[in-house]
Amino acid sequence: MSQTPTGWTLVVRYSGFAVVATLANLGAQRLVLQLGETPALFALAVLVGTALGLVVKYALDKRWIFLDPETGVKANSRKFALYTVMGLVTTAIFWGSETLFWQIGGTHTAREIGAVLGLAVGYMVKYQLDKRFVFTPPLAEGV
Repeated sequence: MSQTPTGWTLVVRYSGFAVVATLANLGAQRLVLQLGETPALFALAVLVGTALGLVVKYALDKRWIFLDPETGVKANSRKFALYTVMGLVTTAIFWGSETLFWQIGGTHTAREIGAVLGLAVGYMVKYQLDKRFVFTPPLAEGV
């Protein structure tokens, strides 16, 4: 495999994949909400959208960011589980920043600034966590 992307290549790919995953998430939500707009369908839409966005981002990051060659259910199940956990950690950063700016500023503009800053920091942290804990070389047998 080629060398892991760095610099602007990394920034462009990683940002682009975040946009693709977000569009997949929102598209899936819209499809579910075509069935109606009850609280149960809203919850289902968020769940389906989040799951699809997560799978899309994992597949893109695995192949194009971390150049991970491992295949198979065992390796990918472990990595996907870790990838999901790292996402929960960074989601807390995003939600916390958005909430803090909302509480301090009291406006939608302040909330959205907090959301954008939280997403930016969250994605930077997520990349580092994924690099360090998720997409690591496999351990040698018997080690």
